[in-house]
Amino acid sequence: MFDIDCPLLGFVAYSGTGKTTLLKKVIPLLKEKGVRIGMIKHAHHDFDIDKPGKDSYELRKAGAEQMLIASSQRWAMMVETPDQDEAQLDTLLKKLDSNNLDLILVEGFKHASYPKIECFRPSQGHDLMCSSDDSIIAVATDVATIDEVSIPQLDLNNPEVIATFILNKYL
Repeated sequence: MFDIDCPLLGFVAYSGTGKTTLLKKVIPLLKEKGVRIGMIKHAHHDFDIDKPGKDSYELRKAGAEQMLIASSQRWAMMVETPDQDEAQLDTLLKKLDSNNLDLILVEGFKHASYPKIECFRPSQGHDLMCSSDDSIIAVATDVATIDEVSIPQLDLNNPEVIATFILNKYL
């Protein structure tokens, strides 16, 4: 599948289901257990991580195709790719140092084939992705049970249960 040195697990859902909210709760629970986490998040639109008026933003907008900014606390790199297709998960995974990670979490890339947890709220009116994607290994939902689902069902509103599932399955 992917040439990385640690487990890979994604969280997929339709927009507004709560993937980021869930991950913001699950990640600290995994960190408490000593898990070193890498994260890749898919964005569907143009985005900036630096702000207008900041030197890094101004230098990138001036024409720098790669802009790396660093401090004693962190570093980040922005790479301009205006003429390229959508980024592929396998390409992005190569950017991470998986030798120094215990787990890579991915938010999005729902069409790629890799282990995923589907976040599902029936009240939103969308179909289940797991019925057509056998790489989904569990469904996190806000209802008691979904009869047509044969894979594990997790409580979307209980991040401790989801963190335990991940620890038991991968670490």
